[in-house]
Amino acid sequence: MITISEQASEKIKEMLEQEASPDLFLRVGVKEGGCTGFSYSMGFDDENQDGDETIEAGGLKVVVDAESKKYLYGLIIDWKESAMGGGFTIDNPNATVTCGCGSSFRTAAAAGKPDSDC
Repeated sequence: MITISEQASEKIKEMLEQEASPDLFLRVGVKEGGCTGFSYSMGFDDENQDGDETIEAGGLKVVVDAESKKYLYGLIIDWKESAMGGGFTIDNPNATVTCGCGSSFRTAAAAGKPDSDC
């Protein structure tokens, strides 16, 4: 369902090591908002919720909630270095429209709820 590149996996593993908590896993999700309707959420968590799906991607335990799953099928998370540092990039084959920074999107079937200040 989700692919995590080797570079992104290494970066996430480094971040997990800094947290020094063996129970943490990567949670990836979608929430309404952003400039185009939906925005991505990605962070560490240590509690599973009802309906969560756990997968292994890039050697990491990744958890996705049931509602987000339909928007994330085929998602690719990568890490890119740049002159200004580095950051995660997300390639979502389900997105038909994305914002300029790539952190929000909408699909052909769902528009979400864009933020009014964008």
